[in-house]
Amino acid sequence: MKIYTKTGDKGTTALVGGRRVSKGDLKIEAYGTVDELNSWIGLVRDQAINESRRDLLKEIQDRLFTIGADLASEPEQVRKKPVPSLIDDDITLLENEMDKMDTELMPLRAFVLPGGNQSVSFAHLARTVCRRAERLAIRLSAEEEVNPMIVKYLNRLSDYLFVLSRKMTQELGSEEITWKPRM
Repeated sequence: MKIYTKTGDKGTTALVGGRRVSKGDLKIEAYGTVDELNSWIGLVRDQAINESRRDLLKEIQDRLFTIGADLASEPEQVRKKPVPSLIDDDITLLENEMDKMDTELMPLRAFVLPGGNQSVSFAHLARTVCRRAERLAIRLSAEEEVNPMIVKYLNRLSDYLFVLSRKMTQELGSEEITWKPRM
């Protein structure tokens, strides 16, 4: 099977179910951003500092494929042919991991400037792409039915990525720089 099909040469793509839509469609933007997020999570996973978290980050990537499959399906198609779905345990896993990291971090009393180490910066980039994916899923939900677990998972994942960036900063011995607004 060739990777190129030439069917998208005029700016359209097929949803799960076969209907063709513009590649500029909000639905495509939403699941394309989830795909972008998945790539950033892969980069975060590949950082040496995350050796102990590789399995968890791989599981997060799997959940992002689940979200992408759901968003790439037409709501009617999801009901006809099942696609993988998110469950409450997926969100609980993120919350539990955040709670574990939080017990080892200093309480946060100010906004944190992204950066301090390249690996940490990758986690912050993943976090901001996650927030964008969440916003797009919310916008899409105003136009069509979107599984509410998607928005909930993306919201919790962005929180997880923030806590992870703080934990990575600590483990790397980097300085956590807080924002001091100029007055």
